Amino acid sequence: MVCGVLGKGANPKRRTSIGEQTSVISNGQQLDFWLTDPDARVLFEQQPSILPSNSKSITNTIITINENETYQTIDGFGYTLTGGSAMHLFKLDTSTRAQILRELFDTNENHIGVSYLRLSIGASDLDEKVFSYNDLPDGQTDVNMARFDLGYDRLYLIPVLKEILAINSQIKLLGSSWSPPTWMKTNKHSVNGTLETQYYDAYALYFVRYIEEMRKEGIKIDAITIQNEPLNDHNNPSLSMFAPIQAQFIKQSLGPAFRRHSINTKIIIYDHNADHWNYSTSILEDPDAKQYIDGSAFHLYGGTIDALSYVHDQFPEKNLYFTEQYIGASGDFKGDLVWHVKNLVVGATRNWARTVLEWNVAADSNFKPHTPGGCSDCLGALTIDGNVVRRPRNAAYYIIAHAAKFVRPNSTRIGSNMVAGLPNVAFQRPNDKKKVLIVVNDNDSTKQTFQIQCNDRVYDTSLNGGSVGTYICSRGEKRIFPDFKSQKNSENPKKPKKNKKPKKIPKSYSSFL
Repeated sequence: MVCGVLGKGANPKRRTSIGEQTSVISNGQQLDFWLTDPDARVLFEQQPSILPSNSKSITNTIITINENETYQTIDGFGYTLTGGSAMHLFKLDTSTRAQILRELFDTNENHIGVSYLRLSIGASDLDEKVFSYNDLPDGQTDVNMARFDLGYDRLYLIPVLKEILAINSQIKLLGSSWSPPTWMKTNKHSVNGTLETQYYDAYALYFVRYIEEMRKEGIKIDAITIQNEPLNDHNNPSLSMFAPIQAQFIKQSLGPAFRRHSINTKIIIYDHNADHWNYSTSILEDPDAKQYIDGSAFHLYGGTIDALSYVHDQFPEKNLYFTEQYIGASGDFKGDLVWHVKNLVVGATRNWARTVLEWNVAADSNFKPHTPGGCSDCLGALTIDGNVVRRPRNAAYYIIAHAAKFVRPNSTRIGSNMVAGLPNVAFQRPNDKKKVLIVVNDNDSTKQTFQIQCNDRVYDTSLNGGSVGTYICSRGEKRIFPDFKSQKNSENPKKPKKNKKPKKIPKSYSSFL
């Protein structure tokens, strides 16, 4: 936007001498804009940049980004790299796999920049078989973990992870256990059962060995959750672990084991639905357990997302993470896009989550692999059949893309006002200080026209019903040019003209100039 005018015949290469009057041209004041509009078949595509509005009218529908209002730091956005996802990726030919991994984990061009991955410790229900890292014949035990072996994960998961880390060495990894080895469980079975108290120390050592063995592979585990969905007793694999048991396990065995072995990996509790948020608070009320805990993880198959703020309000020094939400095979692309962006990308981060993770990276057209009793209709972000990665990508791909590519790790959530029908959230990036605003029009069919205020400029934009927009705002550079017109007038002074009364600027708009 031009704030001054170059004089007639001005030479922009001419140097400005001391004392010359200057005009300022604000360079780069614009909103970059990426759009997903399912009805228009626009899927995460960059749109023409939006220039500041020339109008002095301010509508009631304006989203104001406030960088002075700061909240939590963001760790990243991504998925769970299940064993089945890794298997599909690994079986792609070398060229196709390299291309798709770069599309997922790089940030250049149209790559989406996934920055956080969850891994299963042992099998999840989206592996082709059930396994742990210490499976033994019936009747045998191994409390010292002498026979611990990453085993099956060396086949697909670890090789794929190494290729991902070659693209982005800074990606953060969260390990989550679905079940301990069956010999540690009361029912000696992969489904349900509880952890026998006599094996608390052995299970703590199991986590230690997992972190150490992954480190030997060049893979750093940033955090672990002790039990995926501890109140879900029918998944395969699974373990029932009520809050008092998890608290006891942490303070008696896991926390001390991490301390003895100098393990800095974060311990995150719960990892289940928001309707039982008091699972977390009850553990954090125990000071002996609390000292070892970084924070709590949530899913949203039950409850409402604002439950995360209930936990934050009671324990503001502890972190919050959103770690899983699946999309079913029978879902509707547009409806899933809107619900997940509204409740997770916007909702979870507005309620203090440092991560937003969708469920699995990939499955095939038959939603395989999965264990017997595992999820049989979990739609991945990608559908991979043999050596073919289907297009268009699935809804979870675009949900995460709108955040991960632009809201890089260590960004800070900043203020933005909520507007009816336009759920939104804003962030400021750590290095270039650009602001990022993610907006979803949660009305299925009605187009919404609105304004965005950023860096004291107002921009006019709109989103069709069911569309998602990511807007990137930078302050721009100020370039100084000689004001040759002013210089000429100073060299050949004329009788000054009578000043005209300036036009009155509406008070509601003056702060944006």
